[in-house]
Amino acid sequence: MPEGFRGIEGSAVSTPARYDFDTVIDRRGTWCVQWDGVAERFGVDGLLPFTISDMDFETAPEVLTALRARLDHGVLGYTTWQHEEFLSAIAHWYATRYGTGLDTGRVVYGPSVLSQLSQLVRMWTAEGEGVVVHTPTYDGFRKAVTGLGRELRGVPVGDTAALDRELARADAKVLVLCSPHNPTGRVWTEAELREMAGLARRHGVAVVCDEIHADFVHDGYTHVPYVRIADGEGRWAVITSASKAFNFPALTGSYGIIGNPADRAEYLRRMETAEGLASPAVLSLTAHIAAYRSGAAWLDAVRAYTAENLALVAQRLGVAFPELAWEPPQAGYLAWIDLRPLGVDDEALQRVLIEREKVAIMPGAVYGAPGFVRLNVGCARSKADAGISALVRALGTLRG
Repeated sequence: MPEGFRGIEGSAVSTPARYDFDTVIDRRGTWCVQWDGVAERFGVDGLLPFTISDMDFETAPEVLTALRARLDHGVLGYTTWQHEEFLSAIAHWYATRYGTGLDTGRVVYGPSVLSQLSQLVRMWTAEGEGVVVHTPTYDGFRKAVTGLGRELRGVPVGDTAALDRELARADAKVLVLCSPHNPTGRVWTEAELREMAGLARRHGVAVVCDEIHADFVHDGYTHVPYVRIADGEGRWAVITSASKAFNFPALTGSYGIIGNPADRAEYLRRMETAEGLASPAVLSLTAHIAAYRSGAAWLDAVRAYTAENLALVAQRLGVAFPELAWEPPQAGYLAWIDLRPLGVDDEALQRVLIEREKVAIMPGAVYGAPGFVRLNVGCARSKADAGISALVRALGTLRG
C-alpha cells in the first residue's frame, strides 16, 4: 500500500525522483487569492503578484499521488481524524525532522491555525483582556484577536524587557508566539524560547505557539519545537499544519497539541459542538499523511530553491542599495525588507509599483511596520527575478 493513503489496497503509484520548480504554472482563473484576488487588494487587475504567503509550485508529487488515490476510491463520506495513520504520521515527522518525541494523545484537529487560535483565545480570555504578540505582526493574528473583542498588545521582536512588562499586566492572558516569526522569518533559539516560556509561566499567561512556518527553516538554523520547551509546565498549545510548507492551504486542515488534558477536552468539546466540526476534510488528512511520510525530499528541494531566490534578492539589493545591508530571512520564502534607510514614501512606492511596474508587493503597513515591504519569492526563478527587478527600478525612480 502507498504511504500517505494506505487505507485502500493496490493504489501505489510511482512518483518522480526529481522536482521542477522552474516551469511557470498559470494560476489565473483558478480562484486563487494571490493571482485572482489582486484587484480586490490593490485596486488594479493584471498585476504580477508577490503577496499572500502561498507558493506558485505544485505540491509534492507524493502528496498528489496520495490525493489521486483517495479520489479514485470515489467515496467521500464523513471522516475521522482520530486514527493511527494520521496521528502516527505526525509523530513520525516530529521524530525524524526534529528529533522530538510526541504524545499523540495530546493532538487535536482544526480547520486552520487561525480557527484554532480563535478557539483557544475564546477559551483562555474574556472580552477586553490582553493578548500579547510580537511586532511586526502577521495580520491574521490581529484580525482574529481584535475580531473577538480582545486587546492586541505588541512588543518588538527580541525586546525581552517589553515582553516582560506586557505579560506582567494583570489582564494579560495569552502570548501568541509565532515560531518561526512571520513576517520577519526570525528563528527563535532554544534559549529565547525557554526565556519566553519562563516569563509566561511566571505571570500566569497561556502560550499559543503557531509553528506553521517551522518546516521551512533554512540551513544553518534550527527550529526547536515548543513541545520540547513547555512539556508539562504551564498552560500552552501548539497550532500548526503541513499546508504551508507543502503548499496545500486550499485543502484546509490543521492540527494542534494542547498540554493540559482538561484544556484539550474542552477544546474538542467546543469544536465538536459549538463549531460543528465532527468530520474533518478527508483530503487534508490524506495530504498530511503523504507529506509527513513521503515528502521530506521534496521539501528539502523546494527550501533550497527558494533559498536561492532569496539569495538573488540579497544580491540585487546589495548592488543597487548597499546601505540596506539586507540579508535573507532565517526561515520561509518571504523577503522582509526594511526600506527606511532610503527615505522612500510608502504610498509613492506603491503607486510606482502598481502603475508603472505592474507588480503587487505587500506594504509593511499591513503588518504594522511602515517603511517595509514583504516580497514573496515562493515562485519560479524567472518570476522572482521580475519581482526584485521591479522593486529595484521603483526605488531607483523615487530616489531620482
